[in-house]
Amino acid sequence: MARQSGEGGALADRLLSTETIAAAEAMLGIAYTDAERAMIAETAAAQIDHAVRRRQVRLPVDLAPASRFDPRLPGFAMPNPGPLRPLAEPPGKVPDRAEDIAFAPVARLAGWIAGGALSATTLAAIYLDRITRLGPKLECIASVTADLAMQQAARADALLAGGTYLGPLHGIPWGCKDLLDTAGILTAWGAEPFTGRVPDSDAAVVRRLAEAGAVMVAKTTLGALAYGDIWYGGVTRNPWNLAEGSSGSSAGSAAATAAGLVGFSIGTETLGSIVAPSLRCGTTGLRPTFGRVPRGGAMPLCWTLDKIGPMCRSVADTALVLAAINGADPADPCGIDAAFGYDAAAPVGGLRLGYYPADFAADGADPLDHAALAAAQALGLTLVPLERPELPYDALMNILFAEAAASFEELTLSGADDTLTWQEPGAWPNSFRKARFLSAVDHVQLDRLRRRVMQDMVAAFAGVDAMIGPCLAGPMLVITNFTGHPCLVLRSGFRRSPTRQRLSLARARLDQGDTAADAGAGVSVPHAICLYGRLFDEGTVLRIGAALEQSFGVAARRPPLDIMQQSKQETAR
Repeated sequence: MARQSGEGGALADRLLSTETIAAAEAMLGIAYTDAERAMIAETAAAQIDHAVRRRQVRLPVDLAPASRFDPRLPGFAMPNPGPLRPLAEPPGKVPDRAEDIAFAPVARLAGWIAGGALSATTLAAIYLDRITRLGPKLECIASVTADLAMQQAARADALLAGGTYLGPLHGIPWGCKDLLDTAGILTAWGAEPFTGRVPDSDAAVVRRLAEAGAVMVAKTTLGALAYGDIWYGGVTRNPWNLAEGSSGSSAGSAAATAAGLVGFSIGTETLGSIVAPSLRCGTTGLRPTFGRVPRGGAMPLCWTLDKIGPMCRSVADTALVLAAINGADPADPCGIDAAFGYDAAAPVGGLRLGYYPADFAADGADPLDHAALAAAQALGLTLVPLERPELPYDALMNILFAEAAASFEELTLSGADDTLTWQEPGAWPNSFRKARFLSAVDHVQLDRLRRRVMQDMVAAFAGVDAMIGPCLAGPMLVITNFTGHPCLVLRSGFRRSPTRQRLSLARARLDQGDTAADAGAGVSVPHAICLYGRLFDEGTVLRIGAALEQSFGVAARRPPLDIMQQSKQETAR
């Protein structure tokens, strides 16, 4: 049912009484006098007319606003990242079991392929078999791209036979989040209104991975329109506990990577969409600095917030993938050219690691978060306690809601939002409708608050090399997404937890549930810690992350086979 009301003047004549204005004030949290309401009623018709006439102009979803977000404040100096020097370790003998091959890190897979011990076609077949067997249980695959995968794998083998090696992603199978365009392949954004959408060109990131020799084996699921884990085909499952969702929105990318269905995957984050599913599924996710990775051909949700990054099973792998997709592209007006470097052998001892004690005491913090602090100190990192101003950081969420509602305005005005499966108060349809009542004046003021928070982050980073904190406790997830700072999330241990519920952007909170009070209750699931870096300084957090990963000693643990072999019916909610 269409929700677009009639002509602007007629609308004003019919609706604008002083009583109507008084009722509208409640939606905005303001109060006027009767005399002020009378003046508004006399003069608002043109304002309404402007809005209604603008809505009659259909704006393509890939048309970006004229204003652009740049995370760099005046005086910013681009850091010198140094060279890209990943650890070069002998890959060893190829395992006999296909499962052991599937869970090997990208660097080891690359060594086997480069040395001729494993062909790209054999590796692609291993992952495609796992996708066929396990993908339906996890509901994490939107489309299997088997024909394309075998073509790309055969090309990788032929190039290598001819003496051409494209680099560490040569022949490595990967999963593509289904909001990145793929030419001739369904790209439905997880949402019912777009289940017939087939783009005619590849997203910039997809092109770059193909040029690096990577093999796309599947399009991975996402929560509809990049929120949550509910998509038009079901609910993407956490491979550690099939009774709960994998969180989102990079739901399928996290589940498929954690379950060994792909060598690595690509996720996106507007607010938590790499961090939350990586935390829940135990993957290693890298959310790069805003503007570093091009978004051309990616579904736009929020133009000033969307970011694209790798989701892997080790810290080192995220560096290899970021190196391949890094760099600005003309199709992204917010793109920023910045070199990327990562010296895996550089020591971390002596680096200053900031943390906010309040976040480690906040609701949602876990004993494993405190253990991560102790592990960092044991590595020789200098822990620096920080304080931040008391500001309404969660108010920044209204920027996200306004941009998302603008991006998908047509769904709201046409009534097509009714076709989305998830229709709870916190889901997109209600959030889009509610956002129509946001104040433009408040929006500008929020943009100014955002700049204030950016200034505060510059000041905080002046005394530290990186920061550490719980993934979802405290305001750092909101702060760093709005300031554009990079974040690395990595598995730090395991805890027992009852089956967890879905996240809620409506409360500006991504819930991960409570640790089971009884040590014997719940299911053993991964936990993670977050590292935050200075703008365009991913290399430092990767160095710290790799050292912590080795200290934690839990990165190689796999989801239990008995969980993976259960049927969906056995684990239905």
